[in-house]
Amino acid sequence: MIPEEPRFTIGMEEEYFVVDRDTRDLVPDIPDSLLKKLERPPVGATSPEFIRSQIEIGTPVCEDVTELREHLGTLRRFVSDTVSEHNMAIVSTSTHPFATWESQRHVNKERYILLAEALQGVVRRLLICGMHVHVGIEDRDLRIDLMNQVTYFLPHLLALSGSSPFWQGEDTGLKSYRPAIFRALPRTGMPDEFTSWSDYERHVDVLIDTGVIEDASKLWWDIRPSSRYPTIEMRSADICTRYEDGITIAALYQALIATMYERRRHNQRWRIYSRMLISENSWRAQRYGVDESLIDFGRSELVPMADLMEELIDLVGEQAEVLGALDYVKRIRGIVANGTSADRQRGVYENALQDGAENAEALRVVVDHLIVETLEGL
Repeated sequence: MIPEEPRFTIGMEEEYFVVDRDTRDLVPDIPDSLLKKLERPPVGATSPEFIRSQIEIGTPVCEDVTELREHLGTLRRFVSDTVSEHNMAIVSTSTHPFATWESQRHVNKERYILLAEALQGVVRRLLICGMHVHVGIEDRDLRIDLMNQVTYFLPHLLALSGSSPFWQGEDTGLKSYRPAIFRALPRTGMPDEFTSWSDYERHVDVLIDTGVIEDASKLWWDIRPSSRYPTIEMRSADICTRYEDGITIAALYQALIATMYERRRHNQRWRIYSRMLISENSWRAQRYGVDESLIDFGRSELVPMADLMEELIDLVGEQAEVLGALDYVKRIRGIVANGTSADRQRGVYENALQDGAENAEALRVVVDHLIVETLEGL
């Protein structure tokens, strides 16, 4: 049976921290009255996240990246405007510069109560935000095949998105500290290679049938077949502070999926490399962001990020143009040249220290920077 031609629709989820404008710390709770206002966005959906100081948004299914950009901007503005009525602000960053996980409480919903009971200490430390990008692939076997191939590029997407250099008031020395926290949970990191949808289901059914997990939504890999939608869901990236950077990464991911499909149509495949090797690149992306090189496994050498990104633009360019996403994809050059949110956060912090600020005050200045940049361009 010939697989149905993919539509490559695209959608996006983002998680935001909600901060008190006076203290710049996370709010201890979001009032019920405010949550009710947030439940009525003009487009898409909003919902609480695990921690009471977080809000998640989800765009509608979009036909192209231009539509996605419009909806994401609308949702960010809506959440920001709504919480600002309560002297609060949102920050789009994967870790808060100085908030402590010990002082946070999880949302009092059955789903989160069960999660807290099952995962104990590792989930209590889950004071992180991410972004997830969905690309529509209707055929289930095709979904698995393309997921296997595009996994190679997940470290590249992580490197472009770094926004979590600080953890509990300390500079971690990493551009993306979020994965270090998230991967303490089970069923995270790189997925295994599966031969087909039925092969994937057999593996998942072992965990469901033994009662280890309720369903496939408890697979928190860096990429997965969505358990709710006919999509391949990319989860490897930090959330971008500038929403235009998030759109750029979403466009690149969509174009990569389409390119892998086009190669398949011509009986070509991207070589599948071991989880061990891809994880090494993921660590380099986590540590260095766009400053250093990643490994080109075909050449067995380290290649500077600027060169890799030019190769990526060339690789996906034809399909990106078909999708109407080429101009967005080309913006990865600016991210490489100017750095990610992690670089800007660290620069703001160091400048504040040089101006005589104590550590705590310098970190509050970083939060002020994040509040502004979260709304940049909206």
